[in-house]
Amino acid sequence: MENREASDWTLNSDVSSETRPYCCSACDGSEKGFRCRTKARSLSSSSGHSSAKFRRTQSLHGPSPVTTFGPKACMLRNPQTDMYIQDPASQRLTWSRPPKCVLVIKKIRDASLLQPFKELCIFLTQKSMIVYVEWKVLEDPAIANDESFTSIKKNVCTFREDYDDISKHVDFIICLGGDGTLLYASSIFQESVPPVMAFHLGSLGFLTPFDFDTYQSQVTQVIEGNAAIMLRTRLKVKVVKACSEKNGAVDEKSLIITKGDTEPAHRNKHYQVLNEVVVGRGPSSYLSNVDLFLDGHLITTVQGDGVIVSTPTGSTAYAVAAGASMIHPNVPATMITPICPHSLSFRPIIVPAGVELKIMLCRDARNTAWVSLDGRKRLEISHGDSITITTSCFPVPSICFRDPMNDWFESLAECLHWNVRKKQSHLSYEEED
Repeated sequence: MENREASDWTLNSDVSSETRPYCCSACDGSEKGFRCRTKARSLSSSSGHSSAKFRRTQSLHGPSPVTTFGPKACMLRNPQTDMYIQDPASQRLTWSRPPKCVLVIKKIRDASLLQPFKELCIFLTQKSMIVYVEWKVLEDPAIANDESFTSIKKNVCTFREDYDDISKHVDFIICLGGDGTLLYASSIFQESVPPVMAFHLGSLGFLTPFDFDTYQSQVTQVIEGNAAIMLRTRLKVKVVKACSEKNGAVDEKSLIITKGDTEPAHRNKHYQVLNEVVVGRGPSSYLSNVDLFLDGHLITTVQGDGVIVSTPTGSTAYAVAAGASMIHPNVPATMITPICPHSLSFRPIIVPAGVELKIMLCRDARNTAWVSLDGRKRLEISHGDSITITTSCFPVPSICFRDPMNDWFESLAECLHWNVRKKQSHLSYEEED
């Protein structure tokens, strides 16, 4: 058991030890930016981990999460604990080697973020960090037409989400924006996710605990490995399309086209979801009618507008709006929430993280259903198709401002105050009218 724990907590020194970041002016390469324009496979296919190593077992706590994040980051082990997964309050970030590459994700077309983005990039380059920025960020007209950003463009590496795989080159991530920016960062990395530091520069801030006013000292502490982390579990979603192979012909509906693939993908496709999986009726006027299975047993038939399967992180998003409870991100659980159920007996339920959920259209369903993954991907589900949902082995290591408990409760209080202020401003606006 000790050897197994040691292998999980030690960062593999061979991972990206021979690989170098993509050539750019910032990393002493002979070329600027990416030169590899061939379509890369989906990020889920580029893995240093075999599926057999993380084979799923029936457990009340779900699969043990991978505790190495990106090329260099790993969780600092607490030798005083006897738990396989230590107390969440004592989870600390550490580095096997000093970090050199940082990915800065900025909310697109937000003029208020231009100055913070510029200041952050200048600060990181002054600390000899290699900065990666998405290509479409520099294509923003507000940045492209600003001459003051010319020096920044020369000192950053760019990448395209659909073409370039940076999963083995980014040491940690900095997000500028709201909660949606962190969700986007999660979608880029379909396996091991580097540590994510999120600054609150959007509307709601459940996932963004840092204030940009003190960004220099906060970023310096992260680079030095002095930070607490919260492991936000993700859902591993497998969408299986029914395949008609009569006379060797494959039905076109059994193929899914996903980003990064030059050819239609196989009928089975895996996704990593941070917030929730929503199965609903879509544009149809009929109620959705889907069967819900837990570990192969039919539990109930959900008749209504749909059903939400969320992580504890996603419990404060769509699920709580549909009447669910809030769950702390460190609780190993999965929440199932009906959307406007036709039956009054079906209420939100919480199941252990180790169970396997399966959702299929009911045989007598009058229409198809639509599945949405973190609000980014949307697929139609027909009769014979299935959606399998389990807890992922690859969590999102979210860097904390203080610690997992204080950050979460402070975010609840902040959002409550934000709603009160919004209501007060709305009332004052009505009084003026």
